[in-house]
Amino acid sequence: MDTATRARALLDLHHTGTTLVLPNVWDAWSARTVADAGFAALSIGSHPLADSRGQGDKEDMSLDDALDGVRRICGAVPHVPVTADLEAGYGAAPSELIERMLAAGAVGLNIEDTVHSEGGRLRSVAEHADYVGGLRAAADDAGVDVVINARTDVFLRKGEFDDPLSEAIIRLKACEEAGARCVYPVGAPDAAAVKTLLAELSGPVNVIANPRSGSAAGSLEELRELGVQRVTFGPKLQQELAADLAALVEGWR
Repeated sequence: MDTATRARALLDLHHTGTTLVLPNVWDAWSARTVADAGFAALSIGSHPLADSRGQGDKEDMSLDDALDGVRRICGAVPHVPVTADLEAGYGAAPSELIERMLAAGAVGLNIEDTVHSEGGRLRSVAEHADYVGGLRAAADDAGVDVVINARTDVFLRKGEFDDPLSEAIIRLKACEEAGARCVYPVGAPDAAAVKTLLAELSGPVNVIANPRSGSAAGSLEELRELGVQRVTFGPKLQQELAADLAALVEGWR
């Protein structure tokens, strides 16, 4: 399966009429394990990838570091479409980010509006949409329908906005217009907020969940009933496995 075909397969999985779950993996082993469990596509989380490398999230990794992990994971599951969390872009121009991401084997990316390498500032609505637009143009020039998942951190920035829901909608609409194929209002607080986001936005919406306890908007079945198109776990899958690993080895101390 070539790059363009994998990208189209990933995009199509967002429009099947049911909820696409993309477990977040962090190395070749976790990627093969999840793919062997029957998942048709995977997501690479920046936080678990950084943890697996002994580095920190929030762009503590360099772009070279992140893409090294992406390349190893994609190489382990060559027939499975993979999308990668590339944070705010690691300071790269959109054209460079797309070129290098595709060379590493990923066909989708998360891109967030918090620029951790610049003191954690939040991009403006126009700045983030312009960056998404640059990614879209670069992907189109490459002939690959990259699934850009535009993330906003508005809900995580407590007290910064009088109406976080309205601000998130403004930001994500601008990203959709710029060419995002999915949007990610990380930290949406409840089912009512997710329902409003789904009604106001035109494309797929990504919700974060814990694989054990579900999401702030409910269980997988409840997310399906709401019409959520995409679910990811962020760092939660790796974090939940820590207790299982500790329990497994405890008796051998």
